[in-house]
Amino acid sequence: MDIKQILIFGLCLVPVWTCRMNRCYNVSELHQAAERKLRSHYPQHHEFPTAALSNSLASCPVSLFPQQPPQHVRDRSLSPWRYVRVTKEDHFPSSYSEAQCLCSGCVLIQNNKHPVESHDYNSHPVTQSRVFLKRELCDDGRRYYLKPVTVKVAVGCTCTRAKSYN
Repeated sequence: MDIKQILIFGLCLVPVWTCRMNRCYNVSELHQAAERKLRSHYPQHHEFPTAALSNSLASCPVSLFPQQPPQHVRDRSLSPWRYVRVTKEDHFPSSYSEAQCLCSGCVLIQNNKHPVESHDYNSHPVTQSRVFLKRELCDDGRRYYLKPVTVKVAVGCTCTRAKSYN
């Protein structure tokens, strides 16, 4: 077999390899295929229960600190956060929980006085890379393949020193 024959043979195999890597699914098969791939290749992280999602507080809860003893880590943190639901229809899973920092600064309590938000510090999201399967249209224009994509998801917030440019 000479080099030409090897190249031609290799070029004939490329569509077969790419077809197996990016198998096309009908709309009816897509959801099951995504669940199967997620379960076997991309185990999913713990999702927060719907009750943990907050639709109320959207601002820094400094004034609530002395009145309500916080129970969850997200509320006791110097950089409190809430969970919001994010939906991406062309991704599997299509919705997930993401942390949203409630303060731009950090909550400080000094000498047992009333808590204050200090802007000497910053609340900063802590992110984690997660793999999702994105629905992409196949060449035939009717079916879809599942492409793994990495998305940075905020899972909490932390207090950091403010950047100084001196």
